[in-house]
Amino acid sequence: MPLPNPALRNPIVLPDGQAHAGTVMLARAVDHPNIQVGEFTYASDFTPPQDWASHLAPYLFAGAREHLVIGKFCQIAHGVRFITASANHAQDGLSCYPFPVFDPAEMAGFQPDTRDTVIGHDVWIGYGALILPGARIGDGAIIGAGAVVRGTVPPYAIVTGNPATVQRYRFAKPQIARLLSLKWWHWPPEALARAEPALLSGDLDMLEDLAPD
Repeated sequence: MPLPNPALRNPIVLPDGQAHAGTVMLARAVDHPNIQVGEFTYASDFTPPQDWASHLAPYLFAGAREHLVIGKFCQIAHGVRFITASANHAQDGLSCYPFPVFDPAEMAGFQPDTRDTVIGHDVWIGYGALILPGARIGDGAIIGAGAVVRGTVPPYAIVTGNPATVQRYRFAKPQIARLLSLKWWHWPPEALARAEPALLSGDLDMLEDLAPD
């Protein structure tokens, strides 16, 4: 079957012929200088917001010193929030109260945490998950519903809980290494269309045979 059109804001068409407003190709729905989203990544919400950027990353302001980077082919469920570095308060003083943010002359230079939050490719982030400042989520990972994620999540790990911990890996280490070397998410559209049966069936040998030169 053909790939979804990454140029469409609403890529899902319901049986009645109407576009599903609650699912968006995120790169088409977000226009924010601090957010980078790869092609084919979608987000869903039962009450579609007007401003997807502030809905998903409410503390990330244009001109902040950190970025939110989301790879290709990610799937982001209802209620997911990225709590980016601007939300953090300084902890090295006697108080965590952010006095400088109330002074326009001091606000621009006051950001105690500047870490980027980076989501790999083909990551599924489940219902209501919270991704905390500086999190690094590897390719192919699954973030369970309601998980609170900090630090690094290895590629193809399944994590759940608060704090999120690795429950298991989707594949054995040799298979993970093969998948990471293939980087199928970067393949051209015609190669991806041919590879869809392999991706859906879990046939890694077939996927390798279909890899473009």
